[in-house]
Amino acid sequence: MIRRTLAIALATVLLPLSAHAADLLQVYEMARNGDPQLSAAESTRLFDKEGAVQARAALLPQINGVASLNRTRTEDRGNNTGTFESRRRTYTIDGSQTLFNWSQFSTLRAQRELSRAADFNLDSANDDLIVRTSAAYFNVLVAIESLNAAKTNEEAAKKQFDFADKRLEVGLAPITDVHEARAQYDQARANTIVSQNTLADAYQALTELTGQPVTNLRGLPEDFRPEVPANRGNVDQLVQSAVSQNPALKAQELQVNASEASVQAARAGHLPTLALGASVGQGATWGDSTGAGGLSPDTRTNSVGLTLNVPIFAGGATQSAVRQALAQRDIAQDGYEQQKRALDRNTRNAYQTLVAGISEVEARRLAVVSAQSAYDASQVGLEVGTRTVLDVIQNQRILFSAQLDYANARYTFLQNRLLLSQAVGALDIAELQEINRLLTVDAGNPSTTVNN
Repeated sequence: MIRRTLAIALATVLLPLSAHAADLLQVYEMARNGDPQLSAAESTRLFDKEGAVQARAALLPQINGVASLNRTRTEDRGNNTGTFESRRRTYTIDGSQTLFNWSQFSTLRAQRELSRAADFNLDSANDDLIVRTSAAYFNVLVAIESLNAAKTNEEAAKKQFDFADKRLEVGLAPITDVHEARAQYDQARANTIVSQNTLADAYQALTELTGQPVTNLRGLPEDFRPEVPANRGNVDQLVQSAVSQNPALKAQELQVNASEASVQAARAGHLPTLALGASVGQGATWGDSTGAGGLSPDTRTNSVGLTLNVPIFAGGATQSAVRQALAQRDIAQDGYEQQKRALDRNTRNAYQTLVAGISEVEARRLAVVSAQSAYDASQVGLEVGTRTVLDVIQNQRILFSAQLDYANARYTFLQNRLLLSQAVGALDIAELQEINRLLTVDAGNPSTTVNN
C-alpha cells in the first residue's frame, strides 16, 4: 500500500519527463514503484516471514471452546415398553500448553532462519532491480547512438552512390564502382531500419520495468573517461567481501541452517512430548430420564493434568522423514557451495572486466578518431582522384563499426561497475547516484520511424 502511494506521488513529480531528459536515478525510482518482479519479491518476503509466526504459535497456549446439544431417544422393548427422550447441553473450554516438544522447537528455529533469509532475498531482489534497470537504460542509450551512427552512415553511403553515378555518366568511373556504392547504400539503409527497430524495442523493455513510457534519457558526454573506484582496487578483498556480504549467498547460507534445524525436527519424531492440559465444563440434562420432563441440576467439571506422549512405532514414517530431511540438507549445502564458487568466479571476472574496460574504452575512442581521419582522407583523395569509391566505402564501413563498438564499450563499463558492486554486496542507492552523476548530456530522442 505504501509503495502504491509512493508510485502515485512519484508519477506526479515525473510528469514533465516527456519534455525533459530523465536520468538513471529517476528511471530507477519509477521501476522501484512499478516493477512487478520486485513487488512479487516483497510479497514473497511477507509470505516467508509468516512461517516463523505460525511455528511460534504452536508453542503458545492453545485454547478452544466447545458447545454441544444432544438429543437421545430410547425405546424399551422389555416388560415396560415405551419410548424415552432426553436432551443434554454442555459447554467446555479446553486449554493446552506444550512443555516439551523438540520437533516444534526445532521447527521454530528453522522458520526463524528462513525468515532472516527472506530479508536477504529481498535485498538481492532490490540489487537485481538496479542492475536490470541500468541494463535497460544503457541499452536505450546504445541503441540511440547506434541509430545516429546508422543514419550518418546511410547519408554518407547515399553521397558516395550519387558521386559514383555522376562519375559514371561522364565516363570517369567504371560501372563496378556504381554497383558497389549502390550495394553499400542498400546495406546502410537496412542497418538504419534494424537500428530503428532495436531502439523501439529497447524503449519498450524500459517501459516493461517502469510501467510507463520514458522517451528522453541522459547519457555520457564525449569527454567521458572511465575510472575504477578507489575501493575496488584489490580483487582478493573484493572476493572476501562478496562471500561475507552478498545477500543472495547469505540467504542461501541461512537456508542451510534452516535445513539443519529441519533434520533435528525430523529426528525429534522419536522423542516423547509433554503437554499441560486443563478444561472447564458445564452441562445439564432434561427429558423423560429426569422424571416428568424435569431439568437436572447443572453439572460442572474442572480438570487439569499432564499428557506424556511416547512414540513407539509409526510404520517407518519417522525414519523416512529423517532421511528426507538429510537429503534436503545436502541439497542446500551443495547449492550453497556451488553459489559460493560461482560468486568467487563472477567477482574476479567482473573486476578483471572492469579494469580491462578502461583500456578498451580508450582504445575504442582512438579507433573512432583514426577511422574518422582515414575516412576524411579517403574522401579528399576521391575528390582529387587519388582514391577510388571502393576505398571510401571500405573506410566508411570501418568508421561505422568503430562507432558502434565505442558506444557499447562506454556503457558496458558502467554496467560492469554495477555488476561488481552487486557481487560484493555493496550495491546501493549511493552507488547508483555516482553513476548517475556521470550522465550529463541529453541523449536525444531520434525518430524510430522507418524511412522509405
